[in-house]
Amino acid sequence: MLALDGDKRPCRVRSSNAGHLLWTGIVPEERAETVVRALMGPSSFCGWGVRTIAAGQARYNPMSYHNGSVWPHDNALIGAGLARYGFREQAARIFEGIFSAATYIDLRRLPELFCGLPRRETQGPTFYPVACTPQAWAAGAPLLLLQACLGLRFDAEARQVIFEQPILPEFLGEVVLRNLRLDGGTVDVTLRRSGTHVVADVLRRDGPVRVIVTT
Repeated sequence: MLALDGDKRPCRVRSSNAGHLLWTGIVPEERAETVVRALMGPSSFCGWGVRTIAAGQARYNPMSYHNGSVWPHDNALIGAGLARYGFREQAARIFEGIFSAATYIDLRRLPELFCGLPRRETQGPTFYPVACTPQAWAAGAPLLLLQACLGLRFDAEARQVIFEQPILPEFLGEVVLRNLRLDGGTVDVTLRRSGTHVVADVLRRDGPVRVIVTT
């Protein structure tokens, strides 16, 4: 349920909000895959990202502000939610869509939102004419999506920087993370694709910090 109508009846609308539930972790494990299939199906995922409202819903309009457009920060939260439940490949698809959209934008600065029209070869996204550009929360979206794909988390008690089942989207073969700080120590790490896996190399380490990669 997304809202109530004028008669206080539930409006059962398929929206991107379900991805926020994954991000919070309140979705039961046995229901997570169903949510993921809905979010990544063609009615919701337009190729650039997940629409706020799925195609076919009563209020759907891909050129509206909230009823079918694509918001980068919204998609970052969804990607983090997908990764939380182990769906990193789907998170990488969202990351690729958002990144590709940015390549059509001046200085690669992501806007507040863009229209949710289907992605087509050789054509960029349709821009929302009065979207804020740049937008601070949109600027942070790629960083959260990168963290989601890499499975990056920190165990302060064990002094560990952990990469849990990391993957890299197709457009990114290698990434270097510098000055990851934990309990007075710092570490620089390179992660690169090697076949179907991602391997990590520690470039520099200061202090009692360990890097752990799980598969």
